[in-house]
Amino acid sequence: MGAYRDLLRTPGVGRIIAAQLTARFPNGMMSLGLLLHVEHITGSYGAAGLVLAATSVGQAVAGPVTSRWMGVWGMRRVLTLTMLVCALAITAIALIAMPVPAYMAFGLLAGLATPPVQSAVRTIYPKMVNSRQLTPLFSLDASLQELIWVFAPVVITFAALQAGTTPALILVVAILLGGCTWFIASPELGRVRIPRSRRSIGKVLAKPPVLLGTVIGFLLIGACAAVEAGVVASFGHGGFEAGIILALFAVGSLAGGLSFGHLPIGSWAMARRMAIVTIGLVLTTVSLNAFWLGGTLIIAGIGIAPALAVIFAITSASVKFSDTAEAYGWIGTGQLIGAAAGSAIAGFLIDGMGPGGAYWAAAAFAAVGVLVSVAWARSFPDLRGRDASPLPDTEPVPTIT
Repeated sequence: MGAYRDLLRTPGVGRIIAAQLTARFPNGMMSLGLLLHVEHITGSYGAAGLVLAATSVGQAVAGPVTSRWMGVWGMRRVLTLTMLVCALAITAIALIAMPVPAYMAFGLLAGLATPPVQSAVRTIYPKMVNSRQLTPLFSLDASLQELIWVFAPVVITFAALQAGTTPALILVVAILLGGCTWFIASPELGRVRIPRSRRSIGKVLAKPPVLLGTVIGFLLIGACAAVEAGVVASFGHGGFEAGIILALFAVGSLAGGLSFGHLPIGSWAMARRMAIVTIGLVLTTVSLNAFWLGGTLIIAGIGIAPALAVIFAITSASVKFSDTAEAYGWIGTGQLIGAAAGSAIAGFLIDGMGPGGAYWAAAAFAAVGVLVSVAWARSFPDLRGRDASPLPDTEPVPTIT
């Protein structure tokens, strides 16, 4: 834990981590909040699903685009604009009764305008710490984001049950505005300027580590989404056990990230970490007993945050600084598509095989991740003893002091 203590003593690190986690907290609330609200208004889960699908499409499309815009217009301008548009779209859904296609349109707008906080902060990190601290910082970030997925669904569900779905969505807007404003006001956003990329959009995917990070992120988050569907199917939407088991999954990831995420990253690091996830998920297929699932998902979770830390580090080390935000945008898009694919495949298998089918789907996603990691191990950069900071651009980059 010494590495993490040193990190948090570095000026600005603790503040920027807290600010970006607060700004991203609504990401863990928005989907469930929209589901509850639209279903309450229309009486149809199908209609709510269409709105969620439109929102997810918007987020997937916008990720690389809005991230790239930060190199053109600056992080603060892009983050402020997207924050305001996203907040207005969610407010409209909360306060205005409208037909389902209109809800879908506003959901799409909210998705398109989701602030690219994740891309921004992971672009800033290499400018805040020295090369020795960067890998532990990526690991700490990947670990602490689990707090969003543990607490955000609880907060939005409690608000919807106690105050109603409209106040719950207004709460999402309030946290979005407050968290993003805190993050945007951080001094680091004024000190770091992302230079304009000279490459056309999408060219960054030609870098093998970025493409591998996108593909493995798709598989890893697909596995997590399948697990979530399986747990809900096993114990019901309101089952007490479901919440506890999913919390244990996240706790395993948090523990794994804090315990192992600081280790040096070699070419085989991803294969080893994905293997841990796969072993745990294969074990879930043995029994649907709550205690067994809780234990096996802790094992699977231990590999998740360390695997995400590898994705962030190899991406940072493989692209020019001007391309980092877009690269992280593509990785986020891969994860969003993975979440949708994992949920959809698990849903079909649950209908055909029962809840156990979802765990087989999750294990298959993770196993393919291991195979990809092994087959292309030589394409993963060996960062042991090497700086994981982005490659310098070929011309001086002015900074605001």
